[in-house]
Amino acid sequence: MAGSSHGHTPAAWTGVIIAFIGFAVAGAFMVMAEPIGFWAGMAIVALGGVVGGIMRAMGLGMPTDTHPVHQVAATREPAGAES
Repeated sequence: MAGSSHGHTPAAWTGVIIAFIGFAVAGAFMVMAEPIGFWAGMAIVALGGVVGGIMRAMGLGMPTDTHPVHQVAATREPAGAES
């Protein structure tokens, strides 16, 4: 959606950056055929979700009352119906 501020919060950015680092670590260890390192990377990915959720709970995420209310198309008048 154009003009949406979805995800532009410190909580979202922090969670995504941590998860990205985890994917990079897991990918590197997967190529090196090291299962312990791969699972450590996947734990970092999960940590990103936990940190993002904690930051959102601390108020660093998007407030729930700022979501736009969408009109249902059925409530509009048809194009040819003029009074």
